[in-house]
Amino acid sequence: MYGDALFHSVLAHFASVQDCGDEVPVTFDEVVEGAAARTPAPSGSKPDFFPGASLRSQVLAHALRVTVKPLLAVWAQWPSPLWPAGLIDPAARIVPPLRGVGRQSVRLENCDAELIDAGNTGTATVVLYLHGGGFLTCGLNTHRRLVSRISASAGAAVLSVGYRMMPRHPIRDAIADGVDGYRWLLGQGFDAEKIVIAGDSAGGYLTFMTALTLADRDLPCPAGLVALSPLTDMDPAGKLAHPGADRCPVFPRSVLITFAGLPDQGARRRTTGKPRISPVDCILAGLPPVLIQVGSTEMLYPDAELMAERLAAAGVPVTLEVWDRQVHVFQAAADLIPEADHAIRQIGNFIRTATTARTIHGDRADEMVALRNIRGRHVMRTTPVRMPVRHLG
Repeated sequence: MYGDALFHSVLAHFASVQDCGDEVPVTFDEVVEGAAARTPAPSGSKPDFFPGASLRSQVLAHALRVTVKPLLAVWAQWPSPLWPAGLIDPAARIVPPLRGVGRQSVRLENCDAELIDAGNTGTATVVLYLHGGGFLTCGLNTHRRLVSRISASAGAAVLSVGYRMMPRHPIRDAIADGVDGYRWLLGQGFDAEKIVIAGDSAGGYLTFMTALTLADRDLPCPAGLVALSPLTDMDPAGKLAHPGADRCPVFPRSVLITFAGLPDQGARRRTTGKPRISPVDCILAGLPPVLIQVGSTEMLYPDAELMAERLAAAGVPVTLEVWDRQVHVFQAAADLIPEADHAIRQIGNFIRTATTARTIHGDRADEMVALRNIRGRHVMRTTPVRMPVRHLG
């Protein structure tokens, strides 16, 4: 699934474009028909719908539909390892960083990471960020501008993790790297009640699975979770059956079918255990408050909707924001479209609220301990983590 990588490559060519506020009024489309508008959604309520797609966002969607989507259709027919997935993140070094953003290289046990500081991080809040890219591509470079904007909006430093990826490593290794990053933050003196885990697309999957794994590692619960266009169900059937499946401007149906077998292949090379585990099928009770953002016409909309339903049913405070006709991980297009800036402000507000509301760590901490043994049957086990921490430059 190379959509994230190609999407970020497109953005690299337009990094200097400024935002525009031209909006086109529309009615609520059938994907989220009848949802309430914009007021914070308590658990179990309808999603927050953000209507009106700007002209720029519509142009971006059309550009992706005629460029990225056909390329992904070709990849789905011939998913050869010869595709230069490993070159995309190094190539993204040409994307200029945001002004005033500081970064520090960090070495975790099995992967690189970097600590991003947008310059206004006057609090002890920190975000652990897990990038998207279908578990196959992208990395610290492709997502640096998005991560920097989240840092600025939340007034928090962000540890962006360059986790291990397929095909060389199974997804369980990526989850282990997420846990390593969380341990590193705790080791640096950050309080769990000030840590939010966030990620986009495949990184949204890792956000949930990392949080679920923390209980098995006797690690404290973070303050909140943020998932942007998350992959939450490894079974493509629900997405393919959804009436909006053909409307996605990035992913053709064939990509989901091809991608569905890749995690199985990577896992079978290294383990005899169950290779595919979906966050929607895990025990979710005890998780902290969650913010999910998704475009109304993207292929992963059903995953976001189902995850929100499962979280609400488990008693987890969850807000599902549905953005009218926005593309997959549209937040990365803040150089191009006004909706991305708006969504990032929403993310910043959520992070500030989650890290100042301390009630989630009282009763819920005991609940997570009680569920640890049960949850162990549903969460991928990671190897024991030892944290020799060293800084690079």
